[in-house]
Amino acid sequence: MGASAGKRETTTCAVVGGGPAGMVLALLLARAGVDVTVLEKHGDFLRDFRGDTVHPSTLNLLDELGLWRRFSEIPQSRVEQAVFPVGDSETVTVADLRRLRVPHPYIAMVPQWDLLNLLAESAAEEPSFTLRMKTEATGIIRERGAVRGVRTSGPDGDGELRADLVVACDGRDSGLRRAAGLATRELPVDIDAWWFRLPGDVWTGEALSPRLEKGRMLVVIPREGYLQIAYLGPKGTDFQLRERGIEAFRADVARLLPDAADRVGALRSMDDVKHLDVQVDRLPVWYRRGLLCIGDAAHAMSPVGGVGINLAVQDAVAAATRLAGPLKRRRVSVGDLMAVQRRRWLPTVVTQGMQLGMHRGALDPVLRAERDGPPAVPLAVLRHFPPASAVLAYAIGLGVRPEHAPEFARRQG
Repeated sequence: MGASAGKRETTTCAVVGGGPAGMVLALLLARAGVDVTVLEKHGDFLRDFRGDTVHPSTLNLLDELGLWRRFSEIPQSRVEQAVFPVGDSETVTVADLRRLRVPHPYIAMVPQWDLLNLLAESAAEEPSFTLRMKTEATGIIRERGAVRGVRTSGPDGDGELRADLVVACDGRDSGLRRAAGLATRELPVDIDAWWFRLPGDVWTGEALSPRLEKGRMLVVIPREGYLQIAYLGPKGTDFQLRERGIEAFRADVARLLPDAADRVGALRSMDDVKHLDVQVDRLPVWYRRGLLCIGDAAHAMSPVGGVGINLAVQDAVAAATRLAGPLKRRRVSVGDLMAVQRRRWLPTVVTQGMQLGMHRGALDPVLRAERDGPPAVPLAVLRHFPPASAVLAYAIGLGVRPEHAPEFARRQG
């Protein structure tokens, strides 16, 4: 039973944030019969340049939830490999997802709003699910040393949503996390990213294709009818990049991507280039009594590998699996919340360690203009022993401890 903004209402679990972690958690809990209310501050899910990668671990989850048929009807493209160009004509495959022994050995590139709409529509089929759009959590309610709900602001004014458990899925700048006094541990990152798109057909095939030169790098992601591109540069250089202007930026892109040089005119101004301040951090403690943080609210990831969304989804599955029973009994303990963090701690630490290792070994030397290509030794190994490309594919596609849908949430689809 959900909240009506402007009133003092109650639910069993309040999920703050309608991103992938929040919507997956809410769907699973609703299928368990738990009263769950999602608060999403925006009026829709339409935000550009959010993570659109759906990895094999999440594709498998959608299958288990009986959502595969509906998901497969969403327009999408596939990424099956990551390849590095070597010389003028040769490429080396560094990650080949086709080698994974999984039902769906590829990354699906799907607009995130389509995925979120699918999850919301599926959850809405459960009588215990409520989604409140244009409703923001503005603070937490504390009583006797525990979080007992959130203060809200929505179309009908301010109100309160009381809950046995509040789950913060409100992203890397989580307001609930700050309100609860949970401090992150920042990990050193020397890169930033800029996102933009170019028109045209998918000419790179079903592969991610990085392009490098000293001081800059970009990654081409094939999409339906256009190219989504991540431009990487040294951290703290957004001002300088914009001061140089759109003509200089177009020239950089055309030099790195000569195949698309005739398309860079589609970038009309630097307003078409969206800056991402890359952060990597994690909470040493993800919880307080009555509050749990998951996804980016617990651990911000680098865009390397595009694994952040899928790690957040895995957090949500682990949380639902552990907490559905206690929530139905209305007795969620600190030990239950601790168990969720304990299960997801190793995947978080290992994945962030791998990302930072790739920063140090592959990205940072290029962006510091110390090298104009990938490290030679790993590339030589992959060139002469292609099966080694399954290692990075497993790390990206499945990761450490992939989660599976609990029995109570599974459906035939």
